[in-house]
Amino acid sequence: MRILFRYVLREFAVPLCYSLAGFVSIYVLFELFGSFSRLIDSDMTFGMTVKYFTGYLAPYFQYLAPAALMLAALYTMWNFCRHSELVAMRASGVSLVSVAAPIFLAATAMAGLVMWTNEVYVPDHAQWAARLKAAKFDSAKAARSGKLDYRNNRDNRIWSADEVLDVRGRALGGVSITEDRPGGAQLYSITADKALWLDGEWWLENPVVQHYDAKGVQTATPTPELDALPLRVFPNLTEHPGDLMAQSRKQQYNSVAGKLRHLKSNMHLSDETRREYAYSAWAQLVSPFACIVVTLFAIPFGIASGRQSVFKGVVATLGLFFLFYAFVIGGMVAANEGFLHPIPAAIAPYAIFFIVGLRAFFRQR
Repeated sequence: MRILFRYVLREFAVPLCYSLAGFVSIYVLFELFGSFSRLIDSDMTFGMTVKYFTGYLAPYFQYLAPAALMLAALYTMWNFCRHSELVAMRASGVSLVSVAAPIFLAATAMAGLVMWTNEVYVPDHAQWAARLKAAKFDSAKAARSGKLDYRNNRDNRIWSADEVLDVRGRALGGVSITEDRPGGAQLYSITADKALWLDGEWWLENPVVQHYDAKGVQTATPTPELDALPLRVFPNLTEHPGDLMAQSRKQQYNSVAGKLRHLKSNMHLSDETRREYAYSAWAQLVSPFACIVVTLFAIPFGIASGRQSVFKGVVATLGLFFLFYAFVIGGMVAANEGFLHPIPAAIAPYAIFFIVGLRAFFRQR
């Protein structure tokens, strides 16, 4: 069985790599048509260029990976049937589940890679790639993004920064912070040259702190020696750099955790905005499972294409693939319009087509 496992995995890995390489090449060539001259004229190194394209492609990987898995599974099973290898395996007492196990294992690993890309790689690198393109591939300008504004309604705090000096929001320049009392009167304000996130706390460089009484009248500082320090820590500033960047990033570049933190700390958002953010978070959480769902229904149709008609199997697989994403889009519209709760709207398409795939798989068994 170990030999069979390695053989099926190898036969599946080759078309999978070809499919991924083909899809990536199409996206890279499409981007090069519009940016080639600017890339040539820029001061970017080869490594930075590769980093730009990986950041540019990262948000689309959750769609490219299921498509590549679908084509690879379809081809692999068709090839096994065409050469009667599947018949020989079944005649030797090997179940279809055992034959398909290496393919499902690869699909599960790809789902894990998609999840890591969405949660870890996309938030910083995709945003940087977008800034780099907007800066016409001026890397120095892209490294220092524009103004940042953040409002924490839970703690009545407002942050403002003239520029973000780090892609993760751990260094800010020209910082202004205000906090209000629960009744609305201002409690204090801080201005500083820089804000640095060090060891889990915010350190402000050359801070100027102004305190106010309950009527909003400026009062003397209760800690003059502390306020005179050129660099000091402010443990009361509980905002994480990810919270600050979550509001400044485009929504599709945020991680699931960042989107949920944004909802938790901004209770003033309209119902429509909250539905959009909630659906986006749950849809991003379940999106890696598309790799498994698509592979599940590609395997039986690949067998059908080898036994009956290639055209029939390919058309049926593509039809289910596009129908699946049509259901995903339908769920998004239903959630955003308030017809469905965001959680079932995000999960339902995956559950429905997982059941469809299981039924088709066990019918072929």
